[in-house]
Formats: sequence, C-alpha cells, structure tokens
Amino acid sequence: MLFTNTRLRFGLFTRLLHWLIAILILGLIWLGWYMVDLTYYDKWYNASLHYHKSLGILALALAIVKLGWHVYTPVPGPLADLQPWEKTGARLMHYLLWGMMLLIPVSGYLISTSAGKPIQLFNWFAIPAIVDVDEELRELAIDVHFYLAYATLFLAAGHAGAALKHHFINRDDTLKRMLWK
Repeated sequence: MLFTNTRLRFGLFTRLLHWLIAILILGLIWLGWYMVDLTYYDKWYNASLHYHKSLGILALALAIVKLGWHVYTPVPGPLADLQPWEKTGARLMHYLLWGMMLLIPVSGYLISTSAGKPIQLFNWFAIPAIVDVDEELRELAIDVHFYLAYATLFLAAGHAGAALKHHFINRDDTLKRMLWK
C-alpha cells in the first residue's frame, strides 16, 4: 500500500487521517451529548469538558494536516463512470465536511476562551486566548458549535450512505479506495 495518493487510490496516510478524524468527530459529538446532561457538581463534568476541548483541538490539527497533505499529494478524482450530479454532489459534500471540520473547532475555541483563559491541551501545554470574545460573539459561537455538530452528523450519514450505495448498488470502487487493503 502506497503512503501517498495515486491518481486512482488514496494513500495510507490519507486513509489514516480520514478514519482518525471520522472517529474523533463521532466521539466528540457523543461526548458533547454526554456533557450537556452533566451538572457542574458531577464528578465527570470537568474531565469531560477537558477531553472534549483537547480532542477537538486534536481533530482540528489533524484536519489542517490533512488539508496540507492534499496540497502535497492531491486526492484522486471521482471514478469516470459517475454521473455529473454524483460528481457535483460528492464535491459539495466534501466542501461542506471541510467547512465543518474547521468551523466547529474554531467556534469551540471561541467558547472555551471567552473568559480569557487558555485551553489546556491534555495538560501538555496551553493554547492561549488570542481573541477578545464578548457575550454576543460567545452566544453566536455556542449556536454555531451546536447546529454545525448536528449538520455534521447529517452530512456524515449522507457521506457514509453514498459510499455504501456505491459499494452495494453500483458495485464500484468508490468505497474500496478508502478502505484498508
């Protein structure tokens, strides 16, 4: 298995980043749902908040690495036998997912640093609060974070559904290009 992408197939590093980010995003959404039911005095409140922030920053860092990697080794294009609407839909889906991978962590950062305190990344180091966040911006960031998380679930389901459709109905290599072999 090649490390870099080819014209027809995703390389090992791209696949690794894809699946790590997917697992992180789904885990972060689950953790977010878990956290909203906790009270301040719950023993898991601080720990869940800490891990949600740290894992969110990790997901953002991996997305930035993946974006840079795509500049270095461009992704394979869609299969030749796809319909024009499928190619357009796939491109739109990927752009929207990229937007989510960048906007959700940025909104989380704004929420987390709105009191002017840094974010502790796994207690290894601190990411400083570099933006002065007023109450209006904080409320906007909370809404963006919340609604885009749900939009991401919807998009991820569509992304996975399209891949499964190509695998089981079209019987083409769309899904196989991202699986381990």
